[in-house]
Amino acid sequence: MEQLIEYDHDLFLFLNSLGSITWDGLWLFITNKLYSTPLYAFLIYLIYKKYGLKGTIITVLVVAAMITCTDQLANLFKHGFERPRPCRVEAWKGTMRFIAERCGRYGYFSGHAANSMAAAIFAGLALKSKHRNLIFILLFWSALVGYSRVYLGVHYPGDVLTGWTMGAILGFIFYKLQQYLVKRFSVES
Repeated sequence: MEQLIEYDHDLFLFLNSLGSITWDGLWLFITNKLYSTPLYAFLIYLIYKKYGLKGTIITVLVVAAMITCTDQLANLFKHGFERPRPCRVEAWKGTMRFIAERCGRYGYFSGHAANSMAAAIFAGLALKSKHRNLIFILLFWSALVGYSRVYLGVHYPGDVLTGWTMGAILGFIFYKLQQYLVKRFSVES
């Protein structure tokens, strides 16, 4: 386990050092959840086109539960493992780049990575019959969000990988729940 943690630290320092002032604004933009609002609005529009009003309401409620579950699970892990974020490691203050607005206390695992992956898997599966390639665009977006967390200095790559894994699992589970509810309440799809 110690060797794995060391690899995680080394990979973090390598990836984090690739940043430059030129790109900082872009990665701050990508990591900001508010700037993903147009994407979410577009996905809700596609959901509405496929499932109608009743199906959209069901889907929005399921997604709200999914994001709540993902956030709370990330918080449970963060406070359970109490792994300090890289930006909290005093020995790295002169070595790493930290450009985020703030540095939370614990980082294992990344809620940003988990939420973006859960949304990507959920929406990609829910819309696959009408938009076959959408999932690949959403997975790319999730990869950018995850990498932004390392770039900004607030998560290790292992935090992000675990977040993606948890997000993928929860995205699939909540997709299955959404499909069940859509069928149960006879919503056209």
